[in-house]
Amino acid sequence: MGVVLKQSVQNLVVTYMGFVFGAVNTLFLYTKILPAEYYGLVTFILASGAILMPLMAFGVQNTLVKYYSFYSDDEKDGFLTLMVLVPLLGIIPVALIGLFWYDPLGDWVSQVNPIIKHYLWYVFLVGLAMAYFEVFNAWCKVHMKSVFGNFMKEVFARVGVSILLLLYYFEVISLDLFFKCLVGLYLLRTIIIKIYAFTLRYPKLNFHFPAGTREILSYSFLIILGGSAALILLEIDKVMLNQFVNIENVAYYGVAVYIATVIIVPSRAMHQITYPLTAELLNLGDSEGLKKLYQRSSLTLFIASGILFVLIILNLNDLYLLIPENYRSGFTIVFLIGFAKVLDSILGNNNSILFNSQYYKSVLVFGVGLAILTIVLNYWLIPKMGMEGAALASFVSILIFNMVKLVFVKMKFDILPFTQATLKVLATLVLLSVLFNLFQFPFHPIINIILKSTLIMVMYVGILYRFDISEDVTGILSKWLKKIPRSG
Repeated sequence: MGVVLKQSVQNLVVTYMGFVFGAVNTLFLYTKILPAEYYGLVTFILASGAILMPLMAFGVQNTLVKYYSFYSDDEKDGFLTLMVLVPLLGIIPVALIGLFWYDPLGDWVSQVNPIIKHYLWYVFLVGLAMAYFEVFNAWCKVHMKSVFGNFMKEVFARVGVSILLLLYYFEVISLDLFFKCLVGLYLLRTIIIKIYAFTLRYPKLNFHFPAGTREILSYSFLIILGGSAALILLEIDKVMLNQFVNIENVAYYGVAVYIATVIIVPSRAMHQITYPLTAELLNLGDSEGLKKLYQRSSLTLFIASGILFVLIILNLNDLYLLIPENYRSGFTIVFLIGFAKVLDSILGNNNSILFNSQYYKSVLVFGVGLAILTIVLNYWLIPKMGMEGAALASFVSILIFNMVKLVFVKMKFDILPFTQATLKVLATLVLLSVLFNLFQFPFHPIINIILKSTLIMVMYVGILYRFDISEDVTGILSKWLKKIPRSG
């Protein structure tokens, strides 16, 4: 767990840096600089590009991690050459569809918001950039180098967006150029990660593809379904809102979702390194090591995501006082999406186990079924409930999907992520929620947020440390506190 903990902490710092910039962009710069309809357009482009990404990457980001350790050094060049070329199987068909059916497709997605049609090619280019970024980021992960890729993913793009927004605000660039530069930013990010990946292992083009190529391509094709299903669960609500409500509502919804998404930061940081480690444990058949990683990753992520959920919900009213009034109607959205993120986190490295195991085909079927359910729920609930309907559809779908994955891992591997420590953390979070919900400070919102958050964190960390609930967390706290002895 040492490698996991070290790079997870580094990735956590990097990811939170990204979310700080993201929070500044989402809550302040976008909302105050960009007209709401164009902020909604940005949200639509990025969400749509993210949904296209698994298809255009053709599952390579997962395939590379799963199979890389199978091959000897002599075979790796052929394997990596294959991994660079395979995404073209997804990119070329998508490009041809966009080229020949641009007008019918544009007319369909822009029925409520005509502005969308002009920017459809931007969706393709963002999806392309995201796809190859994930491929080269996986290239880095298999060499146990996840921090730089995480920096590029979480920090680089957001800092770039901050700069672009300020340039637009000071009228250095036009609104149209802002959108072009936004696409260029994602393409530049991909070029940089490619260069870094090649410094770790420079590929020698070798068209003598390795043994098992047919199996690799089959796995990649099936992983497209899983990756698409996962991103549909996460992003389809933003895309489908465009079909029923004015596009500025997509911006309002995006702000609420972003606030809740902070909860998933620890999970995203830890998964950068637990994914390849899980693949290695499965390849070695180390069931005891797998169980240990499953439970410890679950507990650590529940500790982090649980307290973030509590902090967000208890401070949300004060936070909303800091942003424009038309963005303040998302409490239900934040609660539902935030709770769903906690449910994701408590499963630890569950996804890594499933997608790197022999049972990935069954899980993909479940994922596709639930992606279809998500689309159906959105079509049903958005016209009835608007933005809250989209949030409820996402919550129900994620809850069902997580239950299916939890039961499946239990059935096939006979392991669960939960321990007695999980219940102790849950009890602590409930106690803090009830206690601090009674306190409402009468100061400026920023002071209220800082004061309440500080008190909650002091109590939370104190309880975790005093009762030694998590070995990993206690180890970190012991170093920070210079190994102050605990009584009892």
